[in-house]
Amino acid sequence: MSHTSVWRTHRQYAATAARWTADHWRKEAERRRALRAERKPLVRDARRALATARAIDPEGVTPIRHRAERELRNAKRRVPDPLWLFASKTAIGAAVAGYVWLPSVPTRVWVWSAVAVAAAITAALVWAVVRGRDDSGLKPNAEEAALLKRLQPLHWKEHAEQRGLAGTLTGRPTLTEAGIVCAVRLDGTWTATKLRSAEDHIRALLGARTTLRMQIKAGKQGGWAELILRTRSAADGDDLTWTPERRSLGVDTVTGDAVTVPLGERLLIAGRSGAGKSVASRPLLFDASEGATNALVIIDLKRVEGRLWDHRARVASTPHEVIDVVDELETEMLERLSILPKGQDTWTPTADRPRITVVVDEGAEVMTAADKVPYETETSDGKTRTANRSALPGLESIARMGRAACIDLWWMTQKPTIGDGIPKQIAPQIGVSICLSVRTPAEARVVLGEDAQAKGWNADELPVPGVALIRDGKRKPDPVKVRYMDKAVVIALPDRTPWSRSVSPTVEAAGTPALTLVKTTVPHAPATDSAADRVLKAIETADEPVLQKDLATITGLSKGAVSKAVKTLTTGGTVVRALDGRLTATRGDDTAAA
Repeated sequence: MSHTSVWRTHRQYAATAARWTADHWRKEAERRRALRAERKPLVRDARRALATARAIDPEGVTPIRHRAERELRNAKRRVPDPLWLFASKTAIGAAVAGYVWLPSVPTRVWVWSAVAVAAAITAALVWAVVRGRDDSGLKPNAEEAALLKRLQPLHWKEHAEQRGLAGTLTGRPTLTEAGIVCAVRLDGTWTATKLRSAEDHIRALLGARTTLRMQIKAGKQGGWAELILRTRSAADGDDLTWTPERRSLGVDTVTGDAVTVPLGERLLIAGRSGAGKSVASRPLLFDASEGATNALVIIDLKRVEGRLWDHRARVASTPHEVIDVVDELETEMLERLSILPKGQDTWTPTADRPRITVVVDEGAEVMTAADKVPYETETSDGKTRTANRSALPGLESIARMGRAACIDLWWMTQKPTIGDGIPKQIAPQIGVSICLSVRTPAEARVVLGEDAQAKGWNADELPVPGVALIRDGKRKPDPVKVRYMDKAVVIALPDRTPWSRSVSPTVEAAGTPALTLVKTTVPHAPATDSAADRVLKAIETADEPVLQKDLATITGLSKGAVSKAVKTLTTGGTVVRALDGRLTATRGDDTAAA
């Protein structure tokens, strides 16, 4: 082996050993620093107890003072030395031992030389640990450097009392990819909730800007709180534009992980105007409308977002269309539940009967406009009368029972606290809440739960637009930056046959979308014409004239769809109604077939 290869090998071993040693010392320094931050307040408490005991027993003749002195000694013993002091003591001890046990002068010189070398190496390692950065290589900016300095225990202790924070003490702050994290020690008069109410005092002590998001929550053990300053985001620098390759809802600003919401959940999506609610929902709507076993139904009376999806979703944009589609959905749900095999909890989606996601865009507006909709109905004596109908009972039924039938309700609203922003029968059925920025803490509690603020779900402090909190029972209150899906991207998505009980869905081979799709220029005309054909066929094949109320059972259509089809047929003269209300076709089978 050549000298060059030997030297290279030695250098590699030396570099590996140096990295291992530096890493080991760094971990040890962090461990000692954490223990000191945790146990030094106990020494302070023990000193106070000893001062009190000395005031009670100046002569030291009672067990009270002896016990206080013993507790102080134990508290001091449990506080480890800083790494530099530990290393210095070790080096001095080795030097003294060499001087005592090796009395000859040459040996002493050798020992002192070795000790000097060891001390130099130790000092270099300690300096690298103290000055070195963590593995992530994060470097604080000017704002973070100032906050880190003011979060140091000495600075906090010096200014806490004048800011109304006496009885609290910070640990050593840490810079992470999501901002600055610092533990705060609380005495007996403080709790995490009380510290949260003193947020303005903390902001003044730190000199933090008013727009800086601050989070205060209970610590990992009693008597501690955790203070988080969101000075940065783990999603910074990521491309948040939605593409078929990046199909997640967004990116976690703390961990940087992609965040997804699976189908099959009942969702609540809330956010004030301008918070980005429509943009945030688009990746979810794509997932709900993609694939042969998925179908999307959108109820949108504003006719803005729904128009973007009408080439791949069933869209109801008038009160009568809302009533009709809710009737069809409820009928489909009850039929699926009635034929669900014994022992099977949920419906298995197929191309013929897919999973249906029902999206109610701006629920408060839907509940107002689709509450008392005039509809023609048939009485028992065959006469027609006008009655007011509401879509709410059907939507509530879908929210309660639809999950087993694979019919899921997604509720979207801007005003969760006003009127029927979230109906009382639907709110308890929500499994996942997605909350963008809202105006008040009360709105945040309605969307995310009554314990939202106490556990850090402060949606009223979120920036706008495009940042959300997702509460599903698993996630922490870490903000998510949602992906941006442009309107042009939605319009360019492949066409899909909208779901309807009166139209059989196009079966897609191996999940590949059909190459062509025949559409008419009149919205929902295919469904209406097909319903009329089915009603006409049922009348023509009946042995005797039938009542309108029986046609819903014969055709499997909703009562609203049957009523609309009968009105179309009678107006066109294809079907006539007798005085007793029974219906008869006026054309023959050949004409019907043509």
